[in-house]
Amino acid sequence: MCGIVAFYNPEINDKQAAIGKMMAAIMHRGPDSDGFYTNDKVALGFRRLSIIDLRGGSQPIYNEDKTKAIIFNGEIYNFQPLRDELIEAGHTFTTKSDTEVLLHGFEEWGMDGLLKRIRGMFAFAIWDDNTQTLYGARDFFGIKPLYYSDENGHLIIGSEIKSFLQFPGFKRRLNTEAVKPYLMNQYNDLDETFFKGIKRFPAGHWFEYKDGQMKTHQYWDAEYKANTLSFEETVNKIDEDLHESVKLHHIADVPVGAFLSEGVDSSYITSILNPDDVFSISFDDATYDEASKAKALADMNDWNFYSDKVKADEAMHDFPEMQYHMDEPDANPSIIPLWYLCKMARKHVTVALSGEGADELFAGYVNYGMHTHNNVIKVFTSQCKKLPKKTRVKLAHKIKKMPNFPGKVHMYTNLAEPSEFYVGQSVIYDMDYPTIFTSEDANGVLKPSYRNKLTVNGIYQKDFEKVRDLDNVRQMQYIDLHHFMLNDIEQKADKISMAHSLELRVPYLDRKVAERANSIPTDYLVNKHDTKYALRKASEKVLPDEWAKRPKLGFPTPIKEWLQEPRFYQQVRDLFSEDFVKDIFEQDKILQLLDENYKGDGSHRRQIWTIYTFLVWYKLFFVDYDETVSKYQRVQPEVASLIEQGKLV
Repeated sequence: MCGIVAFYNPEINDKQAAIGKMMAAIMHRGPDSDGFYTNDKVALGFRRLSIIDLRGGSQPIYNEDKTKAIIFNGEIYNFQPLRDELIEAGHTFTTKSDTEVLLHGFEEWGMDGLLKRIRGMFAFAIWDDNTQTLYGARDFFGIKPLYYSDENGHLIIGSEIKSFLQFPGFKRRLNTEAVKPYLMNQYNDLDETFFKGIKRFPAGHWFEYKDGQMKTHQYWDAEYKANTLSFEETVNKIDEDLHESVKLHHIADVPVGAFLSEGVDSSYITSILNPDDVFSISFDDATYDEASKAKALADMNDWNFYSDKVKADEAMHDFPEMQYHMDEPDANPSIIPLWYLCKMARKHVTVALSGEGADELFAGYVNYGMHTHNNVIKVFTSQCKKLPKKTRVKLAHKIKKMPNFPGKVHMYTNLAEPSEFYVGQSVIYDMDYPTIFTSEDANGVLKPSYRNKLTVNGIYQKDFEKVRDLDNVRQMQYIDLHHFMLNDIEQKADKISMAHSLELRVPYLDRKVAERANSIPTDYLVNKHDTKYALRKASEKVLPDEWAKRPKLGFPTPIKEWLQEPRFYQQVRDLFSEDFVKDIFEQDKILQLLDENYKGDGSHRRQIWTIYTFLVWYKLFFVDYDETVSKYQRVQPEVASLIEQGKLV
């Protein structure tokens, strides 16, 4: 696990100095070592967190005749058999690392052939001196980030945006179009980032860059075609595939632990892994406590259980640093407990396994059609779903216009076309208030130059078009896979863990596991019994029933309570009142919203937190940037202490 940066720009003379500044911006991703390669056209830079081949895996790595060089962030879990195959084909290896497998695999099979063979999480770049071409790729799901800027025949790529900001002459410009959809969604879901000119390289794609021209190629996407396995066979296959995936994700030359909550996703993975050390987090507010149930499972299995409590004052103090590491504003409150979970785990292990991806692959969200626990409503709705499509949709439209009644949301979302209503995880389960900010409300709090016609659902339409012939659940899964998981869940998992120089591995997001999940009949995934039903039944092979049947909680965070604490209310109000805010927001309106939330029932908390997060981030990168860099461009103190003591593991 590392960080990579690279650029193609023949006009930069001192490429070593330029790439050095970019590498320094992501030192937290690789505190063990660094390395670079430059010539008259390109520069490649690398920061290393040693996981495999601790002594010999430094990068860049070169092929036999030094005509190709690679920098790589991630892990290739099946690299060992591929290495044997490449040695048999005549390639000479100088390391035992998975990085070198990618390089020789590119030589032997080309980019398409290589990407068909590997399993893992990755973002890498290869310079081919023979063809004067820079190649690169991002993994199937986008677990590892990769950004790029392609302007005026010059290319910059990197693991984090903050490295771009250190590039000579790069201008920090706010992408004003991103502000409104962020307010509706709690994260930026556009192709272009919050920084004008910097884009996300798409998951499941690779590129070739030659003579100032970039060509991209898609090599993988989720495909859904139901198999004919019985339910029992399906459950067995899920368990087999996850055992294989966890075994592969356990490969490392450093200690490996696991994150453990009370939910089925992490409990299942951890029980298969059977690690020495597990880690859990809770809050000083007793209402939000997953650690006690996690400890009960740890005690049953004799795992070393480490836990900590998030303190409100500490969290609100550290929140700016969290947003610095996210690169873009992300108002998902689960960032906060994840920050302290990673901080704690890094004192004991270098690698941790986590449960991200299970909900998107195995249909775990209530949004997929489980908005009621009333069996009568469930049965009636399931019968209505058998109606012809046109009749079903007409019925849904009539239900939407009716006054609220028990089961209304469940019936409507099961019968209507998802492309009409689905807004991902920004939904509030009230037909009248479907998003954090509606399009109209977001425009209402923004200054005119930030207003636009974008809607969350509108952003999804391009992807809905690709899956319009699939059933409702599959359509929504596809959207979440390419939006919420890609641009929120995976971003915070990577950025927050790497802020603490910790490698986070996600066994559910394995190519083989995903292809299995995508072939399961939908009725096995979501039915009258539960969401994620087939996965829950598979987990019973290693988990007690109580854990297998637990509803999803995520990382519940007491934002409502914090925003109604006088000291935090004042902290937020002070920020809302600053002069720069009035350039972006209708300042009186957001202050009124904050005051109403504080004095009322806290029902505006998501709107308040989303605005607050954006302003914290904006101040870091556009108001106090030099101070931000001097304060937060560092290896975390706990990790630095391990290095000083010679105890970095």
